[in-house]
Amino acid sequence: MVDPKFDIKDLSVWFGHLQALKKVTLAIAPNEILSIIGPSNSGKTTFLRMLNRLNALNLSFRVEGEIRIDGVDLLRLDVEALRKRVGMVFALPLSLPLSIYDNVAYGVRMHGEKNKKKLEGRVQAALEEAYLWEEVKDRLQESAFKLSGGQQQRLCIARTLAVEPEVILFDEPCSGLDPISTAKVEDAMLKLKSRYTIVLVTNNVKQAARVGDRTAFFLNGELIELDQTEKIFTAPHDKRTEDYILGKFG
Repeated sequence: MVDPKFDIKDLSVWFGHLQALKKVTLAIAPNEILSIIGPSNSGKTTFLRMLNRLNALNLSFRVEGEIRIDGVDLLRLDVEALRKRVGMVFALPLSLPLSIYDNVAYGVRMHGEKNKKKLEGRVQAALEEAYLWEEVKDRLQESAFKLSGGQQQRLCIARTLAVEPEVILFDEPCSGLDPISTAKVEDAMLKLKSRYTIVLVTNNVKQAARVGDRTAFFLNGELIELDQTEKIFTAPHDKRTEDYILGKFG
């Protein structure tokens, strides 16, 4: 059996008196897409943000349990080094007020790369992996704000890829996108999993079914069920999973 990329045991999270996660235990394999579904306030995004320690920015945050990345205690790692390894793409495209080129090069420069040829190579490779290069290769010096919403989201994926992470976290990356843009982002995810571990939080159960190798269902801070995506969507073990997928609540 392959060693997990992430190994999470009895993970509980509080924000003040509110418990957001309750003893969550699961492992995430290298080069898989794990889809995470569940209604609002089920703990999905809290769980996702634990994987690169973004929750720690909240002053009322408290955690118990264990998260390991490649066998090492994630909660003790240097935060900057961790976030280089574990990139994140958010629900809304957060393009910087810079050119398309400089948006992608920004993180690479921040990590110390100054060589122009190497920067150009990293920018092109990242845009190609995000399936955006052909659309922008002749306009790299234009403002990123001139891109459509779907293109800006793929630009954010390229910016994440440019710093060469090992893991990409997606937090509802298609929530504001049209179906064509959504399909392009999903295509990018499916091709990226050959090189990256991907964790996708989505409110779109059809998207989870389309791209996830496995799917986890969260409810009220608990992991209710985790299985191969096909099984979750055709023969779930738990009635609550079935009811959520059928749209009976959520």
